[in-house]
Amino acid sequence: MDIAEVLTLADELIFAKTGKHLDYVQEAILRGTLQDTTYTQIAQEVYSSPSHVRNVGSQLWKILSKELGKNITKANFRTVLENSKIYNYQSAIVGENVTVGENVTVNHNLNVCREKVRSPTSPQNPQATAKQPRIDLDDAPEISTFFDRTSELSTLENWILGRTRLISILGLSGIGKTALTLQLIPQIQQEFDCIIWRSLHNTPPLASLQTDIIKSCRGGAPVPAPSVPAPEERATTGGLALQYLRSHRCLIVLDDVQTIFSSQQLAGNYKPGYENYGAFFKQIIESCHNSSLILLSWEKPREIAALEGHPKNCQTLQLNSLGEPAREIFIEKGLLESEKWSELIDIYRGNPLWLNIVSAAIQDLFSGNISEFLSYDSLVLGDLEYLLHQHFQRLSDSEKQVMSWLATQIKAVEISKKPALLELSPSDFLKAVESLRRRLLIEKVQKGDRTLFQLQPAIAEYIKNHIL
Repeated sequence: MDIAEVLTLADELIFAKTGKHLDYVQEAILRGTLQDTTYTQIAQEVYSSPSHVRNVGSQLWKILSKELGKNITKANFRTVLENSKIYNYQSAIVGENVTVGENVTVNHNLNVCREKVRSPTSPQNPQATAKQPRIDLDDAPEISTFFDRTSELSTLENWILGRTRLISILGLSGIGKTALTLQLIPQIQQEFDCIIWRSLHNTPPLASLQTDIIKSCRGGAPVPAPSVPAPEERATTGGLALQYLRSHRCLIVLDDVQTIFSSQQLAGNYKPGYENYGAFFKQIIESCHNSSLILLSWEKPREIAALEGHPKNCQTLQLNSLGEPAREIFIEKGLLESEKWSELIDIYRGNPLWLNIVSAAIQDLFSGNISEFLSYDSLVLGDLEYLLHQHFQRLSDSEKQVMSWLATQIKAVEISKKPALLELSPSDFLKAVESLRRRLLIEKVQKGDRTLFQLQPAIAEYIKNHIL
């Protein structure tokens, strides 16, 4: 009996007992058990805690024990299956000596015929036995560490429960957008029929992405050619993908959204051939459905900036400093002078990845002594320069001019008047500032009724080293 048959049998057993299908944690436990995987390893796979996975497993074994009339544990599950001689199982409703359909008998001896039968709750519905929720995190990276962001998780969960259609999570590279979203999924998974994670790193055309999403919703089954909408329909309505978002409650996570935007232009301009993504995002916000789309990006799409006046349908979370939880990084790296940790967090704006890079350099070059590190006349960036370069190579010429000007300012400045030294029109100057704000590369500081702007110290140092 292969894994797929075991999962099908277990799903029928769970459904017969609880009226619910296997969730993705239960499925992961069954797969892991058959592959001799520990609860800790299973927990890492589903981005949950070992204790939670162990509790789910305990309840799972109790249900299976009762339904099969055998004492089943994680340790003996494979042995029970092998000794019971289950074979060629496709689908059956398992109970105590239950007869289902024509010539189909299921009893505690686990003698199961080959005929496929339907769920008793919906005999005419061929989709009734689909496992829910279906979780597809194949494109999600592995995250080994998650720092406390309780407030942000609570905000996102409230938006999901409120049926917000499109959520943007914005932040510079390394701030923790991916880790936060992966931590959110176990908390809200039961709200959805299907959860799919896709990265746009390789810039897939929208039609390809939609087809991939539909295929995942169908459990890997190919998308029938006649069902695929025409190119013009895909561009204007989201086509069949949007139909699935209407007929199922789905959560789609799109990572690396910034890769579909053009470089050397103002923020939010799509690459040629990718403009239909904007129409798709707009359709997700404005259409009637119960699904949710989460975008993870370095910069905000223009459609979202224009539609944020409808908080029910569109919300944006900008990730900022990790704050005090960042001290865990310094403890792990063995940094000295804990009284200096807050200063380090402020300089690098509490970015977990940036602080990891800087902490490793402090430990390697200064034996963990932060004072020696900070004593240099210029801010030390080290390997952080590579990350910042990825952001700066995307800037337009007008944005580079504004950034260069801001890097020379000692304090936060107003932008009510264009600096005379900049060869930009007042209109182009304000457009560049707005674009940089959408890229999260300049900070806004409120002092009374005055709105000022400044650069983060690390960003200002990068500009001094590479642009000025």
